[in-house]
Amino acid sequence: MAIIDAATQFSNAQTVTGASAVLSANTLDALQNRDMGGGKSFQVLFQVGTAFAGLTALEMQIITADDAGLTTNVNVLGSTGAIPVASLTAAARFYASINPRIGNKGQRYIGCRYIPTGTGTAGTISAQIGGDVGDFKPVYPTGYSVA
Repeated sequence: MAIIDAATQFSNAQTVTGASAVLSANTLDALQNRDMGGGKSFQVLFQVGTAFAGLTALEMQIITADDAGLTTNVNVLGSTGAIPVASLTAAARFYASINPRIGNKGQRYIGCRYIPTGTGTAGTISAQIGGDVGDFKPVYPTGYSVA
């Protein structure tokens, strides 16, 4: 089981439904966390909790803004692109990279924005920032039987 720091978690099983963009429940205050990545790129891991339904696709973005509400002077740092609903199944994982030069944006707050295509009727997402993110899923051989 992974250890997740609450200060680096943007969403925790956050519901993303409807037709409008949804902002992450939490933000990271770059004024308090100045050494973001130490010159190395880092990623945000997005993991589906409850499978999505109703919409046709969902784009997950990492954004910066001048305010904690993530509404003033918003810039996109990274994106997953539009993910088709057929791929948004329970436990599915997606990643978006952030360039380590985010300090050049001069913005204080970092968070996520979830942009649906269509109208979502179900679906939850968790998102947290990390360094080298792996999927940590073991791969086992298939196609043989044990007698």
